[in-house]
Amino acid sequence: MLLRIPAVKIAAALSAILAISIPAVAQEMKGMDMSAHNMSQMSGAVAPDPSNMKEGEMEAMSGGPEMEHDMHMGNGEMKNMSLHMRFTALRPINDADKARAAVLVTDLKHALAKYQDYHVAETDGFKPFHPEFKQPVVHFTKNWYGLKAAFTFNPSEPTSLLYQRTPDGGYKLIGAMYTDRKGASEDQLNERVPLSVARWHRHINLCFPARRADMKMADWTKFGFNGSIATKEACDAVNGRFYPQVFGWMVHVYPWETNPQLVWAH
Repeated sequence: MLLRIPAVKIAAALSAILAISIPAVAQEMKGMDMSAHNMSQMSGAVAPDPSNMKEGEMEAMSGGPEMEHDMHMGNGEMKNMSLHMRFTALRPINDADKARAAVLVTDLKHALAKYQDYHVAETDGFKPFHPEFKQPVVHFTKNWYGLKAAFTFNPSEPTSLLYQRTPDGGYKLIGAMYTDRKGASEDQLNERVPLSVARWHRHINLCFPARRADMKMADWTKFGFNGSIATKEACDAVNGRFYPQVFGWMVHVYPWETNPQLVWAH
């Protein structure tokens, strides 16, 4: 049975959650390392347009989910990143939430079992988001699931699968990412994943160089996901493009982690 969604809601979801078509700017960036550390090494590339990015590209540029397991950034970079990421408040833990979260993890493990082979994931519609970006973890995203997540939550249908690169050139499945729309309240997020167990996050207050700017000349200590600029006034002062928020809420889950603190990384 087909899911019937009003056209106006589909348009709103696409605007709030992800752009289905491959953005032109991504084509211009093929073969480049999109980590903030290497932005300043680019030559002849134009500044990215966050309004056309998908969640996978956002994560790639901000360091990716592996940062939650391997924090190796300097204090200054971590401080700046905190300017551009907001988490839901961690609520008091209770037995009902722990039980609900355990069921979610169990259901997710079952749903992901066949995707240990990333070829199966690709066959099912999960596409690696720009694997040429030199990141340890690659998002395999299914756009249809991302769209559906704007209206309903199915724990067996995460928007993205998280694959860690392996030395032989393959991928090892380590987790998944759920998404929700920009305007979701914390109570609505809590209905999906209990906020006493997990903390959803969103990317906010981002300043990017003007369109057509040479990325090599841009000061990436000020711009981007690790930049020091976090207000529209400061962004306007350097002729930048300011984004109060890009994309909706996201949460990562690593169901095979033996440490309970790392299953819902935050």
